[in-house]
Amino acid sequence: MRTAHLILTYTDPKLTERMIKRLSHKNFDFYIHVDKKCDIEPHLFLKALPNVYFIKKRMDVKWAGFSTVLTTFECIKEIVATGIQYDFINFLSGQDYPIKSATFINDFLSMNIGREFLSYRDIKNDWTEDLIRMEKYYFSDYNFIGKYWLQHLVNKIFPKRNMPYGLHPYGKSMFWMLSPEAALYVVNKVSHDKKLRRFFSLCWASDEFVFQTILLNSDYKDKVINNNYRYIDWSAGGANPKVLNESDAENIVNSNMLFARKFDMINSPGILDLIDEYLLVNGEFNQHTDV
Repeated sequence: MRTAHLILTYTDPKLTERMIKRLSHKNFDFYIHVDKKCDIEPHLFLKALPNVYFIKKRMDVKWAGFSTVLTTFECIKEIVATGIQYDFINFLSGQDYPIKSATFINDFLSMNIGREFLSYRDIKNDWTEDLIRMEKYYFSDYNFIGKYWLQHLVNKIFPKRNMPYGLHPYGKSMFWMLSPEAALYVVNKVSHDKKLRRFFSLCWASDEFVFQTILLNSDYKDKVINNNYRYIDWSAGGANPKVLNESDAENIVNSNMLFARKFDMINSPGILDLIDEYLLVNGEFNQHTDV
């Protein structure tokens, strides 16, 4: 069993280093994509860590833009092109951190080969407030004077947009643990279909529903487990989750998740120390369980 951990980052390389060291395992490789708009030099020391590789084709990621999806696609293709036989690609950000030991995570994935892990909600029937993301036009990947005026005008003139081919929309979190086969299926399905690509490119934050929508409208649907095993706190509301701190420690360690986000090692380093201490004292956290 082998896993490729894909890390998209533009933030603190020291946090990425700490995450990789905590996840160090003979069956784990790490692929790092540093946002093209950021200086890569501060991150290059990570090459000295075992099993760490940098994604060669760096891209400029725009928040809530389709560029996030395209960047993920390119990373998946680079990982698959290595020829290494991975059972999972685990998609992480530079502000994530493992809350179970590397051994626990490896054993969990080993017991669940053949399953696809991503969280989802039925947008059409259960998460209807998010239909606006795909029914209206958004120019998130563009930056020009009058962008929002033009976006408003376009949405005023044109009718609501519909998902191509009558696909049923699903979505939730952009982070997942998928087999390379399932991940590449999404890459090829969207990349080779101009209608799908154009539709998703004009949605808002399509990274939170492209993989769910494509996989749950495919033969992979019966393999999908509705859980990405991330502890994320949305209690503050808004478009971004809470930055976790020491007050969240009990909830984090008592969860059955494998990873948590978001962390800030500069402003709230204590929470990571508490997680590490819990790992040290409790060994493998809990007994290994199947889903």
